[in-house]
Amino acid sequence: MRPLCSFLSILCGICCCSLTLADEWPQWRGPERNGVWQETGIVDQFGSEQIAIKWRQAIGAGYSGPTVADGRVYVTDRIVEPEQIERVHCFDWKTGAKVWSHQYPCSYSVGYAAGPRASVTVNEAKAYALGAMGHFNCFDAATGNVLWSHDLNAEYAIEESRRMPIWGIASSPLIYRDLVVVHIGATNDASIVAFDQKTGKERWRSLNDRAQYSAPILVQQAGHEVLVCWTGDGVAALDPASGKVHWRVPFTPRKMPIGIATPVVDGDRLFVTSFYDGSLMLRLGQDKLEVETLWQRAGRDEKNTEALHSIISTPIFDGNYLYGVDSYGELRGLAAATGDRLWEDQTATPRNRWSNIHFVRNADRIWMFNEMGELIIAKLDAVGFHEISRAHLIEPTREQLSGSGRREGVCWAHPAFAYKHVFARNDRELVCASLAADR
Repeated sequence: MRPLCSFLSILCGICCCSLTLADEWPQWRGPERNGVWQETGIVDQFGSEQIAIKWRQAIGAGYSGPTVADGRVYVTDRIVEPEQIERVHCFDWKTGAKVWSHQYPCSYSVGYAAGPRASVTVNEAKAYALGAMGHFNCFDAATGNVLWSHDLNAEYAIEESRRMPIWGIASSPLIYRDLVVVHIGATNDASIVAFDQKTGKERWRSLNDRAQYSAPILVQQAGHEVLVCWTGDGVAALDPASGKVHWRVPFTPRKMPIGIATPVVDGDRLFVTSFYDGSLMLRLGQDKLEVETLWQRAGRDEKNTEALHSIISTPIFDGNYLYGVDSYGELRGLAAATGDRLWEDQTATPRNRWSNIHFVRNADRIWMFNEMGELIIAKLDAVGFHEISRAHLIEPTREQLSGSGRREGVCWAHPAFAYKHVFARNDRELVCASLAADR
């Protein structure tokens, strides 16, 4: 009987571990970096106009979305008095109690200076935080002890060589096996750099392109794992183990590198979109590591657009259709084959320059977090936007607007979905709310 009990205990532990991993949000845009949330047992619609907050914690300003792993929530922020400091925080997911916090002096020389941009990446008991000026820290995820660190700005002469992005370093670190990869846009073939997770030593560097704000992703192509990087000068595929360039497609910006949206993939097609430069659709070779351009479209300017001119929002690629937010908050459905507009809706988020929605897919529904701090449950299809339910989650704040008078406040940071809860931040607080159907 005892061996059977031991076996059942081990089996239970394995199952519980798998469920825990599936329920977490350990990096930018979720477990697979694709904006997909797998949990079941969540609400079909909201019961009131305000989502009940389980806990809230005071934090400073910043654009980085929270991440959640191993029962802890990670987020970064910035304070400016009595000195300019970037901070990395860790909270208990159930109570919001602070587990640890780390800070370091950090003077900004970039625009939109509210705070750090990149989400903390958590992997195998380590947390990787990349600041807006290139401070790169690897922490013991449970204790906050610094295991290794780099001042990438100084070490790779980013500002000195005039390669610091105007809005700072923004791309969240990506994990590949024993490597952690960052996109910093430095010269000397160091646009993309990989470090050893254990020691922090550089393992490879690749490309001489300027930096973009977009996060790299891992895809499968022709039987290989491929690292897709949208830089300030093009879209490239690298061998994630060595940095070798498999292919590269130039995508030269009209004015300046401004791509923020993450590349999205459906089957053998890859799509990127930018505020000034419109849309680019590529086809990934399935027999060879090669690529072809299917179509590229851009309107006359930021107000007269074609296809999709997204700024902050990463679109959804769903078979024959693309859904995303255009330059002034226009929610659009496109034909993926051509980029032709099928419909447009202006009720999901207010019409404003750079108005934003973060999309997360859960089964057949899309959870949409707009810049007014509202959470929307909806469906998107070839004929339009179908709102199911909407409720307010968190207040918009002004720091992210950097003094702009265009509107009273925004919520531009991507929320995290984990443990049947949502975690969201503005420039004053981090909040947690239950989305469980049985709450």
